[in-house]
Amino acid sequence: MSSNNPAGKLLIDEPAPHVTRLTISNPDKRGALDQTILDAFASTMGKLDARCVIITGEGSIFSAGYDIGDLPDGVFADEAEKLVAHPFAAAIDAIDAYPYPVLAALNGHTIGGGLELALSCDLRIAAGPIKLGMPPATLGLVYSHTGIRKFIDAIGAPRTRELFLVAGRIDAPTAHLWGLVNEVVVADQIAGRALALATEIAGHAPLAQSGNKRVIRAVLDGQAALAPAVERELLELRRSCFSSEDFREGVRAFAEKRPPEFRGR
Repeated sequence: MSSNNPAGKLLIDEPAPHVTRLTISNPDKRGALDQTILDAFASTMGKLDARCVIITGEGSIFSAGYDIGDLPDGVFADEAEKLVAHPFAAAIDAIDAYPYPVLAALNGHTIGGGLELALSCDLRIAAGPIKLGMPPATLGLVYSHTGIRKFIDAIGAPRTRELFLVAGRIDAPTAHLWGLVNEVVVADQIAGRALALATEIAGHAPLAQSGNKRVIRAVLDGQAALAPAVERELLELRRSCFSSEDFREGVRAFAEKRPPEFRGR
Protein backbone atom coordinates (compact mmCIF):
# COMPACT_ATOMS: atom_id res chain seq x y z
CA MET A 1 0.00 0.00 0.00
CA SER A 2 2.09 2.86 -1.29
CA SER A 3 2.03 5.45 -4.05
CA ASN A 4 5.57 6.36 -5.15
CA ASN A 5 7.16 5.45 -8.48
CA PRO A 6 7.62 3.15 -10.25
CA ALA A 7 4.05 2.54 -11.35
CA GLY A 8 2.71 -0.95 -11.63
CA LYS A 9 1.68 -2.64 -14.87
CA LEU A 10 -1.06 -4.93 -16.10
CA LEU A 11 0.55 -7.63 -18.24
CA ILE A 12 -1.57 -9.17 -21.01
CA ASP A 13 -1.08 -12.46 -22.85
CA GLU A 14 -3.17 -15.12 -24.60
CA PRO A 15 -2.00 -18.50 -23.30
CA ALA A 16 -4.69 -20.53 -25.12
CA PRO A 17 -7.34 -20.02 -27.82
CA HIS A 18 -10.13 -17.68 -26.63
CA VAL A 19 -8.33 -17.20 -23.26
CA THR A 20 -6.72 -13.92 -22.16
CA ARG A 21 -4.62 -13.63 -19.01
CA LEU A 22 -4.18 -10.34 -17.14
CA THR A 23 -1.34 -10.29 -14.61
CA ILE A 24 -1.03 -7.63 -11.88
CA SER A 25 2.63 -6.59 -11.85
CA ASN A 26 3.75 -4.28 -9.06
CA PRO A 27 6.51 -6.26 -7.35
CA ASP A 28 7.99 -3.35 -5.37
CA LYS A 29 4.63 -2.74 -3.65
CA ARG A 30 3.31 -6.26 -3.07
CA GLY A 31 0.93 -6.10 -6.03
CA ALA A 32 -0.70 -2.86 -4.81
CA LEU A 33 -3.47 -1.56 -7.06
CA ASP A 34 -2.21 1.82 -8.21
CA GLN A 35 -3.92 4.16 -10.67
CA THR A 36 -1.97 2.80 -13.64
CA ILE A 37 -3.08 -0.78 -12.97
CA LEU A 38 -6.67 0.21 -12.21
CA ASP A 39 -6.92 2.37 -15.34
CA ALA A 40 -5.52 -0.53 -17.36
CA PHE A 41 -8.25 -2.85 -16.07
CA ALA A 42 -10.91 -0.25 -16.92
CA SER A 43 -9.60 0.34 -20.43
CA THR A 44 -8.64 -3.25 -21.26
CA MET A 45 -11.66 -5.31 -20.20
CA GLY A 46 -14.01 -3.64 -22.68
CA LYS A 47 -11.66 -4.36 -25.59
CA LEU A 48 -11.25 -8.08 -24.99
CA ASP A 49 -13.17 -10.73 -26.90
CA ALA A 50 -11.87 -13.76 -24.98
CA ARG A 51 -14.44 -16.32 -23.86
CA CYS A 52 -12.63 -16.60 -20.54
CA VAL A 53 -10.31 -14.12 -18.82
CA ILE A 54 -7.82 -15.11 -16.13
CA ILE A 55 -6.75 -12.47 -13.60
CA THR A 56 -3.69 -13.33 -11.54
CA GLY A 57 -0.68 -11.78 -9.83
CA GLU A 58 3.03 -11.81 -10.47
CA GLY A 59 5.47 -13.70 -8.30
CA SER A 60 4.33 -14.70 -4.82
CA ILE A 61 1.47 -12.24 -4.24
CA PHE A 62 -1.86 -11.53 -5.91
CA SER A 63 -2.50 -8.05 -4.49
CA ALA A 64 -2.10 -6.20 -1.20
CA GLY A 65 -4.97 -3.85 -2.06
CA TYR A 66 -5.27 -0.09 -2.51
CA ASP A 67 -2.11 1.90 -3.22
CA ILE A 68 -2.58 4.64 -0.60
CA GLY A 69 0.16 4.13 1.99
CA ASP A 70 2.51 6.95 0.97
CA LEU A 71 0.05 9.73 0.08
CA PRO A 72 1.26 13.13 1.40
CA ASP A 73 -0.53 14.48 4.46
CA GLY A 74 -1.80 17.61 2.74
CA VAL A 75 -3.78 15.71 0.10
CA PHE A 76 -4.27 12.41 1.92
CA ALA A 77 -8.06 12.42 2.35
CA ASP A 78 -8.86 13.75 -1.12
CA GLU A 79 -6.41 11.52 -2.98
CA ALA A 80 -7.32 8.35 -1.04
CA GLU A 81 -11.00 8.93 -1.74
CA LYS A 82 -10.34 9.69 -5.41
CA LEU A 83 -8.36 6.49 -5.94
CA VAL A 84 -10.88 4.27 -4.20
CA ALA A 85 -14.00 6.00 -5.51
CA HIS A 86 -12.95 6.44 -9.15
CA PRO A 87 -10.13 4.32 -10.65
CA PHE A 88 -10.87 1.39 -8.35
CA ALA A 89 -14.63 1.58 -8.96
CA ALA A 90 -14.06 1.84 -12.72
CA ALA A 91 -11.81 -1.24 -12.69
CA ILE A 92 -14.30 -3.26 -10.64
CA ASP A 93 -17.19 -2.17 -12.88
CA ALA A 94 -15.24 -3.21 -15.99
CA ILE A 95 -14.59 -6.69 -14.53
CA ASP A 96 -18.21 -7.00 -13.41
CA ALA A 97 -19.47 -6.01 -16.87
CA TYR A 98 -17.34 -8.46 -18.85
CA PRO A 99 -19.87 -10.65 -20.71
CA TYR A 100 -17.99 -13.96 -20.43
CA PRO A 101 -16.61 -15.78 -17.38
CA VAL A 102 -13.68 -14.24 -15.50
CA LEU A 103 -11.47 -16.49 -13.35
CA ALA A 104 -9.23 -15.20 -10.55
CA ALA A 105 -6.13 -17.32 -9.98
CA LEU A 106 -4.96 -16.29 -6.52
CA ASN A 107 -1.27 -17.15 -6.66
CA GLY A 108 -0.40 -15.34 -3.42
CA HIS A 109 -1.77 -13.28 -0.54
CA THR A 110 -4.99 -11.46 -1.48
CA ILE A 111 -5.83 -8.56 0.80
CA GLY A 112 -8.34 -5.69 0.93
CA GLY A 113 -9.13 -4.21 -2.45
CA GLY A 114 -7.27 -7.13 -4.02
CA LEU A 115 -9.82 -9.48 -2.48
CA GLU A 116 -12.76 -7.39 -3.70
CA LEU A 117 -11.24 -7.43 -7.17
CA ALA A 118 -11.05 -11.22 -6.95
CA LEU A 119 -14.67 -11.36 -5.79
CA SER A 120 -15.67 -9.38 -8.86
CA CYS A 121 -14.60 -12.41 -10.89
CA ASP A 122 -17.02 -15.27 -11.48
CA LEU A 123 -14.75 -18.00 -10.11
CA ARG A 124 -11.69 -18.09 -7.84
CA ILE A 125 -9.01 -20.71 -7.34
CA ALA A 126 -6.32 -20.26 -4.70
CA ALA A 127 -2.85 -21.60 -4.03
CA GLY A 128 -2.80 -23.64 -0.83
CA PRO A 129 -0.43 -21.54 1.33
CA ILE A 130 -1.95 -18.10 0.72
CA LYS A 131 -3.79 -15.81 3.13
CA LEU A 132 -6.87 -13.72 2.41
CA GLY A 133 -8.12 -10.80 4.48
CA MET A 134 -10.10 -7.59 4.73
CA PRO A 135 -8.33 -4.97 6.92
CA PRO A 136 -10.74 -1.95 6.91
CA ALA A 137 -11.25 -2.20 10.69
CA THR A 138 -7.50 -1.89 11.25
CA LEU A 139 -7.28 1.06 8.83
CA GLY A 140 -10.26 3.10 10.01
CA LEU A 141 -12.00 2.60 6.66
CA VAL A 142 -15.75 2.26 6.09
CA TYR A 143 -16.04 -0.11 3.15
CA SER A 144 -18.39 0.50 0.22
CA HIS A 145 -21.82 -1.08 0.39
CA THR A 146 -21.32 -2.43 -3.15
CA GLY A 147 -18.11 -4.12 -2.07
CA ILE A 148 -19.62 -5.59 1.09
CA ARG A 149 -22.54 -6.85 -0.98
CA LYS A 150 -20.11 -8.98 -3.00
CA PHE A 151 -18.96 -10.68 0.18
CA ILE A 152 -22.52 -11.26 1.42
CA ASP A 153 -23.42 -12.75 -1.96
CA ALA A 154 -20.41 -15.08 -1.79
CA ILE A 155 -20.20 -16.13 1.87
CA GLY A 156 -23.31 -14.82 3.64
CA ALA A 157 -23.71 -12.20 6.35
CA PRO A 158 -22.19 -14.13 9.32
CA ARG A 159 -18.89 -14.83 7.53
CA THR A 160 -18.84 -11.30 6.09
CA ARG A 161 -19.15 -9.90 9.63
CA GLU A 162 -16.31 -12.14 10.76
CA LEU A 163 -14.09 -11.09 7.86
CA PHE A 164 -14.70 -7.34 8.28
CA LEU A 165 -15.25 -6.92 12.04
CA VAL A 166 -12.49 -9.23 13.27
CA ALA A 167 -10.18 -8.15 10.42
CA GLY A 168 -7.96 -11.21 10.66
CA ARG A 169 -6.57 -13.24 7.81
CA ILE A 170 -7.82 -16.66 6.81
CA ASP A 171 -5.97 -19.38 4.93
CA ALA A 172 -7.00 -20.82 1.58
CA PRO A 173 -8.65 -24.01 2.98
CA THR A 174 -10.80 -21.85 5.29
CA ALA A 175 -11.67 -19.59 2.36
CA HIS A 176 -12.74 -22.70 0.44
CA LEU A 177 -14.85 -23.90 3.36
CA TRP A 178 -16.56 -20.50 3.52
CA GLY A 179 -17.19 -20.39 -0.24
CA LEU A 180 -14.83 -17.46 -0.77
CA VAL A 181 -12.84 -19.53 -3.27
CA ASN A 182 -14.06 -22.40 -5.42
CA GLU A 183 -10.95 -24.57 -5.31
CA VAL A 184 -7.56 -24.82 -3.60
CA VAL A 185 -4.57 -26.20 -5.46
CA VAL A 186 -0.89 -26.80 -4.75
CA ALA A 187 1.04 -23.54 -5.15
CA ASP A 188 3.21 -24.56 -8.09
CA GLN A 189 0.14 -25.86 -9.96
CA ILE A 190 -1.96 -22.70 -9.76
CA ALA A 191 -1.04 -21.34 -13.21
CA GLY A 192 -1.56 -24.69 -14.93
CA ARG A 193 -4.86 -25.36 -13.19
CA ALA A 194 -6.12 -21.86 -14.01
CA LEU A 195 -5.25 -22.31 -17.67
CA ALA A 196 -6.86 -25.75 -17.84
CA LEU A 197 -10.06 -24.48 -16.21
CA ALA A 198 -10.15 -21.35 -18.41
CA THR A 199 -9.66 -23.47 -21.53
CA GLU A 200 -12.55 -25.71 -20.47
CA ILE A 201 -14.78 -22.69 -19.81
CA ALA A 202 -13.83 -21.07 -23.12
CA GLY A 203 -14.85 -24.25 -24.95
CA HIS A 204 -18.47 -24.04 -23.83
CA ALA A 205 -21.28 -22.39 -25.80
CA PRO A 206 -20.62 -18.61 -25.81
CA LEU A 207 -24.28 -17.57 -25.86
CA ALA A 208 -25.05 -19.85 -22.91
CA GLN A 209 -22.05 -18.56 -20.95
CA SER A 210 -22.87 -14.90 -21.45
CA GLY A 211 -26.60 -15.49 -20.97
CA ASN A 212 -26.26 -17.45 -17.75
CA LYS A 213 -23.78 -14.92 -16.36
CA ARG A 214 -26.27 -12.14 -17.11
CA VAL A 215 -29.14 -14.02 -15.41
CA ILE A 216 -27.10 -14.66 -12.25
CA ARG A 217 -26.08 -11.01 -12.08
CA ALA A 218 -29.64 -9.74 -12.61
CA VAL A 219 -31.01 -11.97 -9.84
CA LEU A 220 -28.32 -10.82 -7.38
CA ASP A 221 -28.84 -7.16 -8.33
CA GLY A 222 -32.57 -7.49 -7.74
CA GLN A 223 -32.05 -8.98 -4.30
CA ALA A 224 -29.61 -6.23 -3.31
CA ALA A 225 -31.62 -3.16 -4.32
CA LEU A 226 -31.54 -0.37 -1.69
CA ALA A 227 -33.93 2.50 -1.10
CA PRO A 228 -32.39 5.73 -2.48
CA ALA A 229 -32.30 7.39 0.97
CA VAL A 230 -30.47 4.41 2.47
CA GLU A 231 -27.96 4.35 -0.37
CA ARG A 232 -27.26 8.07 0.10
CA GLU A 233 -26.70 7.48 3.81
CA LEU A 234 -24.22 4.69 3.15
CA LEU A 235 -22.34 6.73 0.56
CA GLU A 236 -22.02 9.64 2.99
CA LEU A 237 -20.86 7.29 5.77
CA ARG A 238 -18.10 6.02 3.53
CA ARG A 239 -17.16 9.48 2.26
CA SER A 240 -16.80 10.86 5.77
CA CYS A 241 -14.31 8.17 6.81
CA PHE A 242 -11.69 9.42 4.35
CA SER A 243 -11.28 12.70 6.25
CA SER A 244 -11.25 11.08 9.69
CA GLU A 245 -8.17 11.09 11.92
CA ASP A 246 -8.62 7.36 12.48
CA PHE A 247 -8.31 6.54 8.77
CA ARG A 248 -5.14 8.59 8.43
CA GLU A 249 -3.71 6.95 11.57
CA GLY A 250 -4.68 3.46 10.42
CA VAL A 251 -2.95 3.79 7.05
CA ARG A 252 0.15 5.41 8.58
CA ALA A 253 0.40 2.70 11.22
CA PHE A 254 0.11 0.00 8.54
CA ALA A 255 2.88 1.62 6.49
CA GLU A 256 5.08 2.00 9.59
CA LYS A 257 4.34 -1.55 10.81
CA ARG A 258 3.10 -0.46 14.25
CA PRO A 259 -0.20 -0.80 16.13
CA PRO A 260 -2.61 2.07 15.36
CA GLU A 261 -3.84 4.41 18.10
CA PHE A 262 -7.49 5.08 17.24
CA ARG A 263 -9.37 7.96 18.87
CA GLY A 264 -12.82 7.60 17.36
CA ARG A 265 -12.69 10.79 15.35
